[in-house]
Amino acid sequence: MSKPRIFPGGRRALKDAYRSRLWPLPTMAVLSSVALGIGLTRLDAAVDAQLPPAMSELPFGGDADAARSVLGAIASSMITVTSLTFSLTVVTLQLASSQFSPRLLRTFASDPFVQRTLALFLATFVFALTVLRTVRTGLHGEPDFAPQLSVTVSFLLALASVLGLVLFLAHIVRQIRIETILSHVHNNATATLREAAAEPASNRHSPPPVPPPDARMLAAESSGFITAVGESILREAAEEAGVVLLIDLAPGDHVVAGTPFAFWWLLNPNDSVAEDAVARLHQRIIRAVTIGKERTSVQDVAYGLRQLVDVALKALSPGINDPTTAVHCLGHISALLCEFARHDLGARILQDDASRARVVQRRRSLPELLKLAVEQPLHYGGSDPVVCTQLLLMLRELAWQTRDPVHQRAIAAHLQRIRFRIAKQDFDEERRVVLAALSAAVESARYGVWRPGQGLD
Repeated sequence: MSKPRIFPGGRRALKDAYRSRLWPLPTMAVLSSVALGIGLTRLDAAVDAQLPPAMSELPFGGDADAARSVLGAIASSMITVTSLTFSLTVVTLQLASSQFSPRLLRTFASDPFVQRTLALFLATFVFALTVLRTVRTGLHGEPDFAPQLSVTVSFLLALASVLGLVLFLAHIVRQIRIETILSHVHNNATATLREAAAEPASNRHSPPPVPPPDARMLAAESSGFITAVGESILREAAEEAGVVLLIDLAPGDHVVAGTPFAFWWLLNPNDSVAEDAVARLHQRIIRAVTIGKERTSVQDVAYGLRQLVDVALKALSPGINDPTTAVHCLGHISALLCEFARHDLGARILQDDASRARVVQRRRSLPELLKLAVEQPLHYGGSDPVVCTQLLLMLRELAWQTRDPVHQRAIAAHLQRIRFRIAKQDFDEERRVVLAALSAAVESARYGVWRPGQGLD
């Protein structure tokens, strides 16, 4: 049996917690620059006078006043550039929130290029200040001290910062493009899905056990979103207590303090569990299920889909009125749903060494994800024939990718809803003919028939 993870969600959760904050990398850069500044100036004091003539021409060769002027100019300019960078970052976050979706802020904050740029600027500023404090003009016959190597390193850091500023501006312009945003969300969602699908130790083809009437429930201690579930921790706890666990909410679901989110019952009904063992079991379940204030993409396979749907809804709103962006979003949603269809979703069952179910973790099925992808875009964009066309294309592509009867029934149900919505619109006859042909193409795809140009003429 594998050892339980110390942190629910594993390394991906730790990595997400680190990357989604702007401060860790710049903070480490500041501390490192202080240490480098102190160490390098001490090296300067030891070796500057002993440098051979060939090497003494390469570093900074000015006196203490010149060194002070260079370091002061670097420090003052870098704090200005850093302020500009922070301002541009905040403006980008505000634009992403208002124009696209508030749920994209986490994506922008986790941009490693932005974090590295801020780290470089702050490190240059702090390093220059640290070196500046060691520069001194000789008094009473003492020699001047101008740390040649340290001033040279400050100059090189300043040059790197200038280049970093140019690249940062180009990067920001690229990042706020809707195509880049959609691709980034799509890639994150795909990575989350593939990691979840790659996890072993579950028999997904067996039906999950049904809780008996006497199953005991466990209520949440805090309110928020379930962000990660430590499955190996839960399995070990279930085996130790001799019970079967059901986590009745999926990652990404919201839970309210005091309401049940988990159930457990004895694997052998004739056994019994002491109350202290029950309390220990409850504490281990609570620790294994992380509840946060916001959704993350660590284990939530629907989070990326939610972001894409939100961007589509923003584009369809009267204030934005950008149906082209909505159509692009639906294209990414279709690709994501087809990726979902190629993996086994739904409840995840963890078994012990005797192949007995020990933990049942509820997860979103493809019909649930399809409902998320279709319901709101159809509600807010059903009067736009272009949006209806794209929704039908999405169903056609998904119908071609899966032969699962449950999936096909969900596709047929949404096809009927789209047809009903189209019938209530005042589209012209030509558009109705095209939409009817495309509806027929969806039906054909459900039965493995894909005729060229059907519904697209």
